[in-house]
Amino acid sequence: MKFLLSLAWKNLSRYRRRTTITAVALAVGVAVFIWMDGWLLGAELESRRNIIWYEAGAAKVLNQEYLEQIQNLPLKQVVEDAAGVERALASLGLEATRRAVFSGELFLGEGSLFVKAVALDPATDGRVFRLQETVRQGRFLQTGEPETLLGEWLARDLGAAVGDWVTVRARSRFGAFQTLDLQIVGILNCPNPVINQGTIFLPLDLADQALELEGAVSEIALAFPEWQEPEARLGQIRRALAGFPELAVADWQELARDFLAIAEGKRAGTGMLLLLIFIIAAVGISNTMLMAVYERVREIGMMRALGMRDLSIRLAFLLEAGGIGLIGSALGLVLGAALNWYMVRWGLDLSAFIGDMQVGYRVHSVFRSAWHPQALVGAVVFGVLASMLISFIPSSRALRKRITDCLRHV
Repeated sequence: MKFLLSLAWKNLSRYRRRTTITAVALAVGVAVFIWMDGWLLGAELESRRNIIWYEAGAAKVLNQEYLEQIQNLPLKQVVEDAAGVERALASLGLEATRRAVFSGELFLGEGSLFVKAVALDPATDGRVFRLQETVRQGRFLQTGEPETLLGEWLARDLGAAVGDWVTVRARSRFGAFQTLDLQIVGILNCPNPVINQGTIFLPLDLADQALELEGAVSEIALAFPEWQEPEARLGQIRRALAGFPELAVADWQELARDFLAIAEGKRAGTGMLLLLIFIIAAVGISNTMLMAVYERVREIGMMRALGMRDLSIRLAFLLEAGGIGLIGSALGLVLGAALNWYMVRWGLDLSAFIGDMQVGYRVHSVFRSAWHPQALVGAVVFGVLASMLISFIPSSRALRKRITDCLRHV
């Protein structure tokens, strides 16, 4: 084995230019894979945080019929005994807050837009959500006041500013049209683009009176640490709410199925792109090994004539290809890790390109990467194994020749 390793190393150093070019091609493929994989993972993790912190909480308690029609935001199917539900949840030590969610038409001057309206309790909403941290202009809501918060993108579309009055028209719980005159007291710049683009917030007590909720709410949002096993925690919640058979418990993944479907599709598309990158790198390796084998056919014949076994000759070429793969993968690992470190530390601001457009992820402006150790190791291992596998075909073809044909090869 020592002799074969020495032979492989000498062959690598003998054709330095060819080895360098091939290793660089593989390094670029590995680096791009590490960079894009980290970027994709970072977007998914940040989207998850933004969904939990600003949109869905860790989980929600809802009416089962409401959950089945949640895209329509119906106010008819509600949580009637919200206080009783909160007492049951308190026995588990969970933080909770009430919300009423409905669709409405927002008027400002001669313009109007259909929006998602969220009525929240200013006193308890911060226990579950981090919305208050995103107020960039003005202030947060106060209980009992006819006021509202708007996302920055929505405010820009309407030409609205802090201090302006808007009118919201919506159907009450029992189907009657109601209008609410609200003063804008704050503009939000939330990391979650769904909040920025088409969501308004108002005090829960105001919505309760205007929309005939009579103390009922659409949902009770819950907070618990992300590291806890969600299935075990959800099981505890369902057992605690056994006395409320009309209610259901949904975690953030069920509430954000649209995001998960988009993320899965993007992951598959990115996987195909990365596969193409590796195929390009593999073509470079294959070309190098073909030339290395066919230029040394007479050398192969000489080694066989001197009694060297075919298995040892094949292993020498595999080690040579593995050496190229190791050099290229190591270079790609260093380059990819450097690119990923920059993306983790500072990210990439794409606001000039995407503006107010949603790109599927719950992220806007600055995209950051995340570290994915399995991908780092997997890229190196794949680069080495792929190089060795590709070299197997040309070396096998040369070894099928008769020794006399190899020695006569020109």
